[in-house]
Amino acid sequence: MKKCYQFMGILLLGILLAACSTESPGNSSESTGSNDNEEGADSVKVGMSISTLNNPFFVSLRDGAEAAAEDAGYEITTVDAQDDAAKQVNDIEDMLQQNIDVLLVNPTDSAAVVSAIESANSEGVPVVTVDRTADGGEVVTHIASDNVAGGEMAAEFIAEQVGEEANLVELEGIPGASATRERGKGFHNGLEGMDGLEVVASQSANFNRSEGLTVMENIIQGNDSIDAVFAHNDEMALGAVEALESQSMLEDVTVVGFDATDDARTAISEGRMDATVAQQPDLIGEEAISAVTSIMNDEELEEFIPVELQLVTE
Repeated sequence: MKKCYQFMGILLLGILLAACSTESPGNSSESTGSNDNEEGADSVKVGMSISTLNNPFFVSLRDGAEAAAEDAGYEITTVDAQDDAAKQVNDIEDMLQQNIDVLLVNPTDSAAVVSAIESANSEGVPVVTVDRTADGGEVVTHIASDNVAGGEMAAEFIAEQVGEEANLVELEGIPGASATRERGKGFHNGLEGMDGLEVVASQSANFNRSEGLTVMENIIQGNDSIDAVFAHNDEMALGAVEALESQSMLEDVTVVGFDATDDARTAISEGRMDATVAQQPDLIGEEAISAVTSIMNDEELEEFIPVELQLVTE
C-alpha cells in the first residue's frame, strides 16, 4: 500500500512538471514569431556590400547607413569588395548564407554583380542598389545622385572657366561601373554644341588617386597644352593635381572632381582644385536604411530615389 502511495505521488509530480514545461515554450514561440515592429526590429538583418572602403566617399556612405541602422535597431553587416568584382560576388553569396533580410549593394562592376543579385532574388531577399546601378537582376529601388546631371554640371562649369577654345582631359572611373558611364555621358552631353572645346585625352584611372597621378603624368607627356581636367571622382582629381603641380602647370589648368570629399574641399579652399560635384554619401546611406524599413513594412518604393547634387567651388 505504501508503495502504491509513493507511485501515485511520483505520477502526480510528473504531471505537474509537464504542465509547467509546456507553458514556457509556448510563450517563447509567440515572441519569436511576432511581426510586431517593436519586438522584431532588432531581428532585421541587413547585408551591405561596398565596392571599396579605400575611398572616403564610400566610408561616409557606410557610416551613414550604419548609424541609421543602429537608430532603427537593425543588425547590419558591411563587407568591403576592395574593387574586386569576383570578391564582391563571393561576399554577397556568403551574406545570403547568413539569412539576411535585405541586401544593399554598391556594385564594383555593374555587369559582374548581376549573378549575385540573381542569387538574392532566388532566395527571396530584396535588393537595393546604392550609388551605382546593376545591369540586371531584380532591384527594389536604386538610391543615388543623378550622375548624368553631375557630369553636365562639371562640363558647364569648365566651359565657363576656359572660354571657347580649350583642350580638355577626362579621367574615367572603373570601366563597367555605372557611375563611370553616367558621369562620362553627362560630361559629353554638356560639351555638345561647344565646338571649340576638345577632349584630347580620355583614360581610366579606376577611381584611384595614385592611378590618377600616373595617368595624368602620362597624358601630360603627350599633350603640350591642357586647359582643364574633369575627373569622375575626387580621388583621381587629386592625383591629377599632384601631376600638374609637379610640372608647374596647375595654375593654368582648371580641375574639377566629383564627390566633394573632405580632401577635395580642402584642395578647393587652398586654390589647388577649382570645383567638385557634391554628393551626400551619408544621406545615400541613410536613405538606403529608410528603404529597408519600407521594404519590411511592405510599402511601395520608387524605382529611383535621387539625392540632391550641388557644385562646390569654395
